[in-house]
Amino acid sequence: QLQFVESGGGSVQPGGSLRLSCAVSGVTLDNYSLGWFRQAPGKEHEGVSCISSDDGSTYYVDSVKGRFTISRDNAKNTVYLQMNSLKPEDTAVYYCTAVVESYGCVVVPLLDYWGQGTQVTVSS
Repeated sequence: QLQFVESGGGSVQPGGSLRLSCAVSGVTLDNYSLGWFRQAPGKEHEGVSCISSDDGSTYYVDSVKGRFTISRDNAKNTVYLQMNSLKPEDTAVYYCTAVVESYGCVVVPLLDYWGQGTQVTVSS
């Protein structure tokens, strides 16, 4: 059974760091490009970052470039999101899922299938 389990969220002050993890089960991770999305209260899901299954290339939305780093460990079936220099506008529930692969990853969900997410709150 396909399952995404996110963890690592929490409450931090602006400028702080968090490392999110997403444990994936039910599929062989190295066959899928993976991405992180977030949803702030009252807003739509926003694609944040993705990492390609083909060549390991990555994509970041402009608002997180230089601050967030996505990585994957296929042996552990886990994808990570290292978040540094956090800002209040990063506050959201963060989700991971499989994404489209087309000459690199695209932050579009491959499946309409989501985990429970992990809450990130950035506040002073």
